[in-house]
Amino acid sequence: MRLKLVPQSTSFDFFSRWKLWLGISGLMMVIAFTSFMLQGLNFGIDFRGGTTIRTQSAQEIDVGMYRDAIAPLELGDVTITEIFDPTFGPNENVAMIRIQAQEDAEAVEASTISAVEAALAGAVPDVKFVSVESVGPKVSGELIQTAVIAVVLAIGAVLVYIWLRFEWQFALGAVAALVHDVILTIGIFSELQIRFDLAIIAALLTIVGYSLNDTVVVFDRVRENLRKYKKKDLKEVLNISINETLSRTVMTSVTTLLALISLYVLGGDVIRGFVFAMIWGVIVGTYSSVFVASTILLWLGVKRDWSKPPNTSGNQFANVDA
Repeated sequence: MRLKLVPQSTSFDFFSRWKLWLGISGLMMVIAFTSFMLQGLNFGIDFRGGTTIRTQSAQEIDVGMYRDAIAPLELGDVTITEIFDPTFGPNENVAMIRIQAQEDAEAVEASTISAVEAALAGAVPDVKFVSVESVGPKVSGELIQTAVIAVVLAIGAVLVYIWLRFEWQFALGAVAALVHDVILTIGIFSELQIRFDLAIIAALLTIVGYSLNDTVVVFDRVRENLRKYKKKDLKEVLNISINETLSRTVMTSVTTLLALISLYVLGGDVIRGFVFAMIWGVIVGTYSSVFVASTILLWLGVKRDWSKPPNTSGNQFANVDA
């Protein structure tokens, strides 16, 4: 007997309250945008600037001990990571300590760096400070600009791809879902003031890809059913298509969430922000594929005269039982 998260055959009406779903999405986007405008983001060292100290010692790296040694200095955002490299010898234990720039300062002051080195030397007597590098606000500003461009270009590429593969109505529905996901992810980071760094930009781009994959599976089935059910109205075809792919959607999302939750609990502080963004992105991405992208498609309408022959590529796993 197989465990099924979703019955093999479902007949949910996803559009009986489509105005409610769009209203909820719109309200959440307004809250996210308002939070961003009022509070802004809690930028990490990547975007605020700061100093990176590279250490080396024969003693094994204990991130907790390093953090406890530095904590009394009250330096704000401090990230400590151990660096693994197969070329390192058994007595080469390397750590990277990143300290955010203080307010109204180009970089971390020399006195602060000396205090950090003294604190670490007290905890790890044989520690050596291999290098000290600083990132100023100019470089940080360029990183912010590059990150924004990367996200915009990714969404623009999606628009072109969906437009060429399907029709412009599908493209607008998919892009609306992606913008929805990105805004809500940025909004929750603003609302909860979770550290926002380059890893979160990577998470945003991953969320765009995940949400797009889910949306394309649904749209592929919609296109197939538009040829199959030529006399049914668009709303009914969309409901049939979503129900047919619902098992695959739920199974993919749940298994992905299981892995992400494990990483969030066991992965440590270094990747926790990235994993949190991914968990949130999977949830809102699954929601938007069904209730945003498809609803926008229903609202815009789509042509019913599909002269091209059916193409079932990419749908072979759409009916896998969850």
